Amino acid sequence: MSKKIKIVLLSGVRENGKNMYAVEVNDEIYILDIGLQYPDNDLYGIDVVVPDMTYIKQNIDKVVGIFLSHGHADAIGALPYLIGDYDIPVFGSEMTIELAKIVCFNDKRSKKFDNFHVIDESTAIDFDEATVSFFKTTHSIPGSLGIVVKTTEGQIVYTGDFKFDQAAVPTYKTDYARIAKIGDEKVLALLSDSANAESPYENSSERDIYEYILDTFSYHNGRIIVAQVASNIQRMQQVMDAADKTDHRVYLSGTDAEKILKTAMKLGYLKIPNENLLVNTQELKDIDQNKLVVIETGRMGEPIKLLQKMANPAAKTKFQIVEGDLVFIATTPSHAMDTTFAKTRDAIYRTGAEVKSLGDEKHSSGHANKSDLQLMINLLTPENVVPIQGEYRLLDAHAKIAHETGIPYQNIFLTKKGDVLNYENGQFYQGKGVDAGDTMIDGIGVGDIGSIVLRDRELLAEDGVFIAVATIDRKKKKVVAKPKITARGFVYMRASRDLLSESSDIIVDTIVDYLQNSKDFDWSDLKQGVRDKLNHFLYEQTNRHPVILPVIMEVNQNRHRKSKN
Repeated sequence: MSKKIKIVLLSGVRENGKNMYAVEVNDEIYILDIGLQYPDNDLYGIDVVVPDMTYIKQNIDKVVGIFLSHGHADAIGALPYLIGDYDIPVFGSEMTIELAKIVCFNDKRSKKFDNFHVIDESTAIDFDEATVSFFKTTHSIPGSLGIVVKTTEGQIVYTGDFKFDQAAVPTYKTDYARIAKIGDEKVLALLSDSANAESPYENSSERDIYEYILDTFSYHNGRIIVAQVASNIQRMQQVMDAADKTDHRVYLSGTDAEKILKTAMKLGYLKIPNENLLVNTQELKDIDQNKLVVIETGRMGEPIKLLQKMANPAAKTKFQIVEGDLVFIATTPSHAMDTTFAKTRDAIYRTGAEVKSLGDEKHSSGHANKSDLQLMINLLTPENVVPIQGEYRLLDAHAKIAHETGIPYQNIFLTKKGDVLNYENGQFYQGKGVDAGDTMIDGIGVGDIGSIVLRDRELLAEDGVFIAVATIDRKKKKVVAKPKITARGFVYMRASRDLLSESSDIIVDTIVDYLQNSKDFDWSDLKQGVRDKLNHFLYEQTNRHPVILPVIMEVNQNRHRKSKN
């Protein structure tokens, strides 16, 4: 009897990061990655975004495990928001599991979770409905693995983040033979990384990138500030090796760097070339600043925004960017960060410092380009291709790339979040979707920030707030005193006295009209009436829509009379 197979695209399609996919075989669900996304500039106040896990929670009894491809936040960052409530076994390479433990330990939801299982490329795990195995891939972090869910009908292959580098060192080298062996058997569907699908350029070899970093350090006389993602272990090693070769000392700055560094060192994936290379905080003031390399990893893995603060003399940061510094940006920001990146470079130049970006000189992506994607398809020979991890234009580019290898367009699925691919009678088709979307994390709040709150935050950022305080006497049906008005981020109050005076009159007229003509008094109706009238008037006068907060109080009608003796 044939098995019922579904591929559920919970997240990670038509967007960058936040990978989460599920393969469902009969009554077993295999979760492939569970990542987060750092917010775009328009998500005011949001810390991170994680996948909507409604479908998984509704079918939690079917979940047999979470299988992690690598240790970056886009693959492991949302773990606490599921395993904090459910004891689901988590599988990953040694490095991936150690980083997952850090993520979980730092979150009170999952602090005590301990159902982790270390696997490697030679591991195969038998479940009732399928066997899960792994293959070694090349990415910017050691321990990166592709994942195979093998059923009696055929295999579902998930690449995770990958690229091919023929000159990769053994720790990062792809197991081509293993991939080809997987391709010798029937591959029903390939879920493949699309993040770099538009690039027509070959990725630079990591050996070439190291030589470029070494040359950069050799020819600069002055302090060097390196901005990089903390979990890019390969880049961290290259920077440290280059610093050592050029007689620099290294200071690690950033909330994540030290934990990740210690983990990588413990596992032998990062080697400090010189025991005197690292500088602690106490030593900083005593060493030659012209021979100092500061590795700045920023908050939550995002160093670019912190660089902007470091370039601002008024900001309070441990390091200030000054004339003579070289700021070496060793990370490739996402498209959502383009504006921030440009502003940051401009701010750095204003200080008199020099800026070099690795992405300007080398094609240093950790993701597969066109030829890599086609090689993966040719090695695996899948019947169907599902482009994942990327905005729509990247998924579409990947579809064209796959078609060039001979995959028919009807066997290439451009999906969106919540889409479900069903396998039946030897082919996949798109079935009924499931609930899927974004869950906003703001402080300790999970999912309590919706579109209305975000809209209010956007209005506050763009047009400010207008607060009107009035006191009424319901019995006499009048406003007791002239309303007090406060505005922030809307207009300069001293220069807008006429506007504020007219606004005050509108508030009084609206309240009196309501008190005299409404049959049933309702506080909400009264406030909404004031809000509507003010909104119309203020937009006519200023072409702005501030957030209007009417505060209406009532005088005490039950004052105690002074008692007579």
